[in-house]
Amino acid sequence: MSALIDSIYAFSAPLLDGHLQSLAAFRGQVLLIVNTASRCGFTPQYAALEDLYRTRKDRGFSVLAFPSNQFGHQEPGSEEEIGQFCEKNFGVSFPVFAKIDVNGPGTHPLYQYLKQKQPGFLSRLAGGRVGWNFTKFLVDRSGRPVARRSPATSPEKLIPAIDQLLRQTTA
Repeated sequence: MSALIDSIYAFSAPLLDGHLQSLAAFRGQVLLIVNTASRCGFTPQYAALEDLYRTRKDRGFSVLAFPSNQFGHQEPGSEEEIGQFCEKNFGVSFPVFAKIDVNGPGTHPLYQYLKQKQPGFLSRLAGGRVGWNFTKFLVDRSGRPVARRSPATSPEKLIPAIDQLLRQTTA
């Protein structure tokens, strides 16, 4: 990972439909980046993530979901199946990307960067590894990761931090 990268805007990833999405398109927004799965005990968090998105998107907030099948094979479906599941069960309208690896040799470069910048409290012992589905990275308007929260942290608990970042302007 290059030390010259100073924000998430240097990265791109394919959406569920295969379209390559540059994260620079989210410049100036507060972001919550979450690795997701459809068959996980934390999957109901999709509803709270959608609520956060709908109630704050007009203020410059977005959720970016990155499905991963690395934890208990809890995201086995195709991109089309993932999209249908998210829409049908939770009315997800925020961007959902194609499946990626968040750990190991095939780790997507975005997640290499996120883990480098926010290794996490217990994750420091494991080299910053993402421990499970629904790990959350909060990113400020400058594209810099400012917090990492565990899967057990409900999206609602992030409201004060999100709202504080929404009140700030870009550096």
